[in-house]
Amino acid sequence: MCDYPSSAPAEILIVDDNACDVRLIKEAFREGGIASKFHVTRDGEQALAFLRREGPYSGSPRPSLILLDLNLPRKSGREVLAEIKAEQSLRRIPVVVLSASTSREDVCRAYELQANCYVPKPSDLAGLIDLGRLLQKLWLNPALLSG
Repeated sequence: MCDYPSSAPAEILIVDDNACDVRLIKEAFREGGIASKFHVTRDGEQALAFLRREGPYSGSPRPSLILLDLNLPRKSGREVLAEIKAEQSLRRIPVVVLSASTSREDVCRAYELQANCYVPKPSDLAGLIDLGRLLQKLWLNPALLSG
C-alpha cells in the first residue's frame, strides 16, 4: 500500500534527545507555514515503539516523515535507521538524518543504511525554516507522476 500525503497536516516524528533542537525544529516549521503535527521521541527505543505502535504508542499515527538524530540514548540513530529500513511496513517512510555531525563516516554510513537524506543541523532559525520548506517540497507535497 502506498501512503500518499493528503492535504491534512503532515505527521512528523522527531527523534532527538535535545529539547532545544526539538523546540527549534517545531518553531521553524511553524514560521515556515508548514502544516504539521509533531510527535517526539527522545531515544531510539521509544522511536521504534512509536513506529511499531507498541505499548503507550499503540494509537500512534503513521508518520509522513521522520527527522532522526544519530546520537541517541538507549539505541543509536544508526540502529533505528537500520531497523526502519529492514521492516517492510516502515521502509517507505522517508527518513531524514538531521545531525550535528558532518563527518564523512557518519554521512556515508547513513546512506549505506538507506537514509533518504542527510542534513547537518542548521545553526539558526532561518536555516531551519529553509530546511523545513525544502523537506515539504521533497516529501510532504510530492509531484504526481503519470504512469
